[in-house]
Amino acid sequence: MSGFTIDRRTALALSLGGASALAFPRLALAAELDEAAVDAIVQPFMAAFETPGIAVAIVRPGAPAFVKGYGVRTLGKPGAVDVHTRFGIASHSKAFTAAALALLVDAGKLGWEDPVVKHLPEFRMSDPAVTQMMTVRDLLVHRSGLPLGAGDLMFFPAGSHVAADVLNALPHLKPARGFRAGYDYDNILYIVAGLLIERVAGMAWDKFVEARLFAPLGMADAVGSRGSLHTDNVAGRHARLGPPVRGIGKLEVVQPDEGAMVDAAGGINASIADMAKWLQVQLAQGKLPDGKQLWSPEQAKEMWKPQTITSASDGPTENNPTRPVLAAYALGWFVQDYRGLRMIQHSGGLSGQVTYSGMLPSRGIGVSVLSNVEESVSAAIRNAILDRLIDAPAFDWVSSYRTRQKAAQDEALASVEGGVDKAPAGAPSLPLARYAGRYRDPWYGDVVVSQKGGKLWIDFVPTPVFKSVLEPWGPDAFRTRFAKDAGEDAVVSFEIKDGKVTGVAMKPLSPLADFSYDYQHLAFVPVP
Repeated sequence: MSGFTIDRRTALALSLGGASALAFPRLALAAELDEAAVDAIVQPFMAAFETPGIAVAIVRPGAPAFVKGYGVRTLGKPGAVDVHTRFGIASHSKAFTAAALALLVDAGKLGWEDPVVKHLPEFRMSDPAVTQMMTVRDLLVHRSGLPLGAGDLMFFPAGSHVAADVLNALPHLKPARGFRAGYDYDNILYIVAGLLIERVAGMAWDKFVEARLFAPLGMADAVGSRGSLHTDNVAGRHARLGPPVRGIGKLEVVQPDEGAMVDAAGGINASIADMAKWLQVQLAQGKLPDGKQLWSPEQAKEMWKPQTITSASDGPTENNPTRPVLAAYALGWFVQDYRGLRMIQHSGGLSGQVTYSGMLPSRGIGVSVLSNVEESVSAAIRNAILDRLIDAPAFDWVSSYRTRQKAAQDEALASVEGGVDKAPAGAPSLPLARYAGRYRDPWYGDVVVSQKGGKLWIDFVPTPVFKSVLEPWGPDAFRTRFAKDAGEDAVVSFEIKDGKVTGVAMKPLSPLADFSYDYQHLAFVPVP
């Protein structure tokens, strides 16, 4: 989330609050960024955008790491965010997967240019030639040719699929472009990377990162999977669920919807104290505080080396002073320019939580901001702190964030013409009973359509929360009405030939739906 740093949740953060713009006092020297100065940055954002909780880590040369929690873990409850509150760091987990592979490269157990099939012989893509060419490096850099978010419906929301199922799914996912021909963010190949680590190391991905990364770093609060949390000091989840669309309205508590399958792509839960230690070892090129190398300087450079161009522009503008000229994806990190400096950064998005981190290696600076809200306020806070640390020209990030989100709100409302509940013209051409049946997609699995009480109902078999009535929605099409925070609704279109259903296609109901609800990649056929 940001210019287009992709997370699973492309939060629009459409705040309807009316707080006035707030300018920050400009600090002459980075050394003046004490606790009071950080408070003066964070608290205006929280007030302006009704953010329940924030946690901040700042790493810089010659000073101990600054870590602090703000606000409450969950709306309506007294528990405060502190430095040990665990957040789902989502796609920040990708850098840990890259580091885990770097450890195995250092140990001589694999190489970045090794074909994936050398270590996972059962690995297959839809094109046999791509299967043979795909390397360990290719798993991490979003240039496989797969479309944005391909296969994510297997694991968002959580269901019965397990990580190994991606190996059966991949041959059925059709590419959107040629292999290594461009950038499309994916999660599914990071799950393959997790399986590869398990195969080579003989240890499940989450246990490997806990033993080989968290333990040496002293990341005492971190776990590799949300299911391993055994504490109540966990950040809640909050989102605006509409109407008319998600991203607008009053903040509400929502429940986590990710399962263990996604761990290697986005499953780590960690505290801000943990994130400070992670930034420190990154900036130290893999060196631990005791002087030992966790990974080699060579691998540190490899993980930060740009691989796939993600965006290009004319650079900063008056209203967006940090817009990068060029951004690229490396191994688990985005690399871009930030006010003339190289920035290594990533963001993470889950239902109800969004987090941002960034490092300016030439200055030895790192900042991580974790939030318990499905909005990108953590990005603006990160940038405001970075600006103070490098003594950048004064800029009102609160006002900028409000302006950009208002523009996104207006665009969102325009795209759905004020709502998503206007049924298109047209009606079913068959009696309802003729639509009933079991339908199968080769990578996702089955849906069951049944008739009950004079209505059609659908059950997405691998995803238990996806059960719904089907309401008519144009010619031979219907829409779902899932539970309010279960996920994005779908339009279900039946293909009819000679009075029989020959296939079922789908698409998200809302044009603003998160890309992980990739209904459009499904192609169901009747099961005899």
